[in-house]
Amino acid sequence: MKQPFIIGSIRTSMGDVPKISSALVWADRWGGIKARWGVGRMHYTVDPGLYALGDPDDQSPVLVTANYKMSFDRLREALPGRNAWILVLNTQGINVWCAAGKGTFGTDELVQRIELSGLIRVVSHREVILPQLAGPGVAAYTVRKRSGFKAIYGPIRTADLPAFLDAGLKATPGMRRKTFPVRERAILIPIELVSVLKWSLVMLPAFFLLGGLGAPSGFWNGAMTDGLFAVLNLLGALVAGAVLTPILLPWIPGRAFSLKGLIMGLGTTLVVTVFWAGYLNMWPGYVEILAWFFLAPAAAAYLAMNFTGASTYTSLSGVIKKEMRWAVPLEIVGGVAGLTLWVGSRFVS
Repeated sequence: MKQPFIIGSIRTSMGDVPKISSALVWADRWGGIKARWGVGRMHYTVDPGLYALGDPDDQSPVLVTANYKMSFDRLREALPGRNAWILVLNTQGINVWCAAGKGTFGTDELVQRIELSGLIRVVSHREVILPQLAGPGVAAYTVRKRSGFKAIYGPIRTADLPAFLDAGLKATPGMRRKTFPVRERAILIPIELVSVLKWSLVMLPAFFLLGGLGAPSGFWNGAMTDGLFAVLNLLGALVAGAVLTPILLPWIPGRAFSLKGLIMGLGTTLVVTVFWAGYLNMWPGYVEILAWFFLAPAAAAYLAMNFTGASTYTSLSGVIKKEMRWAVPLEIVGGVAGLTLWVGSRFVS
């Protein structure tokens, strides 16, 4: 695979090792933007193996990362002017935290990559520095037993790596604490929006047109009132679950993501109803309003539950054990009840 970030090579006892720069160019940043929006996300990778940052020697530190290119870029960008070896694991294009939870950033892969890279002949020390968030997937004791290398957990943020290295691989308490401010949560929103918009392109026109069925004022008048009301509620559910919930996460009551999404879904449904209810027919309108108070919050709750990066879980498998077993059935019941009421309202005069 073409890797334009390689700027040369360094000769070692294991042969030539690709040399990389710590400076990101426009192509790197544009690739990151596209990945955030789901464009080529699963193919945004770096070839696994050993890389040289700067001009490392046999005493230089060995930093381990995932082959998701954004993880790789964040690491090298944090070390301007530094000399280090970067060992890239094959995490199948998944970032460090999620890969550790899924097992692709794991003990077996790390040990195998140490052996395949010939690291034992490249450096004279026997230490590799792992991201702290790789902890769930790597057993340090087993790594040392099988490879002879001591696994040292670095700071959570790559920005703290220079200070960590200068302090003799010692982390301060602040380096061990994971914060998740609004900016970091907002960065993750686009990838969720893209996946949701795919089915929205089908559902929104369908609900708009179905809103015209049975309308006493005619098909198109019904579509412009009942159909548009449905579209606004669906968009409200999308915004509530995929945008408002992650942004307002710490301030929304409850701990379960589905509950937070439900609360935001109820809020957006209430706002849409207040501003639009006057356009609906009286009795059918009551049934229709009730339908969306079931359907939209259920959809928002499901979308909010997908935002697992804001929790201590690294994949939906973790959420299943704690939340999805009870939340998904309730969301299905709410969705079915709402859809049934909404379809029924098309035939109530």
